[in-house]
Amino acid sequence: MNESEYIIRHKNILKIKDALRSKHYGDTLFEEVNRYTEKFKIIEKYEDFDIIHCNDWMTFKGGILLKQIKKKPLIVHVHSTDFDRTGGNPNQRIYDIEREGMHAADKVICVSKRVKKDIIEKYGVPADKVTVLYNAVFNSKKKRYNFAKRKIVLFLGRMTLQKGPDYFVKVAKKVLKYCPETTFVMAGAGDKYTEMIDYVSEMGIASNVLFTGFLHGEDVDKAYQMATLYVMPSVSEPFGITALESLKNGTPVLMSKQSGVAEILKNVLKVDFWDIDEMVNKIVGVIKYSSLKVSMVSESTKEVETICWHKTSLKCKEIYESLLSA
Repeated sequence: MNESEYIIRHKNILKIKDALRSKHYGDTLFEEVNRYTEKFKIIEKYEDFDIIHCNDWMTFKGGILLKQIKKKPLIVHVHSTDFDRTGGNPNQRIYDIEREGMHAADKVICVSKRVKKDIIEKYGVPADKVTVLYNAVFNSKKKRYNFAKRKIVLFLGRMTLQKGPDYFVKVAKKVLKYCPETTFVMAGAGDKYTEMIDYVSEMGIASNVLFTGFLHGEDVDKAYQMATLYVMPSVSEPFGITALESLKNGTPVLMSKQSGVAEILKNVLKVDFWDIDEMVNKIVGVIKYSSLKVSMVSESTKEVETICWHKTSLKCKEIYESLLSA
């Protein structure tokens, strides 16, 4: 791209930003999605491209519109479905948009085999149209923090039905019978945040549970590193990138078998999200036997180093090339 082309492109980007900027927001999420879709006509006016790549249902209608106007191949990238987000009771309007996008797409990318299975069985998409591309983490060295040696079990994520925070609280209650000095940290926010605070109080374990609210930046790394074990008790987890983040920070992981990331990790503890007693057994084992934690960290650190965005991006590039050469 020469200087004059760069200047023209930069001006076009500024025009798009001005056109997209608005103080008005719709009264509902669906109104916002429709407004967002209309803005794609502005992008089409100033930009040219070879492929349309849309992420999750809120962008699907806009992608379909661009495909119709520009006659370019469409990829929809499914990071979760509304079956995951609602515990199996999807909003019909969202389901319809998800299904429309998947069927209109030339290729569907999803983040795990379990999501692919749902796309095929619940949305009626042909299996050969769906490709699994696992998420990853950047292979950068994490800054290390020094913390006093305490027994800390961590929940970090959105406090929603999907993430299973209530199961974490139930487990905490039972673990404290065997390891009364343990602290349970619940980091994150969500529609179940205040409900979980009340639940902890009802369980009579408030003195052993700490709520941090939403964390970001270095505070996230600090939370992982101070923990003895990270627990991800998700009811329905399309992938679960927090498990990889924990391993990158040198903290072992206990995850639900209902997590997509469980498909690619071997050196972690796995249990069905509803199996409270087995979850308790595994947590108590890590707390009481430091050799178990050391062994898990040693093996999982090697494993997570092989899971990187570079490999995933190359596979995505191959999909682009196959569509462009078709």
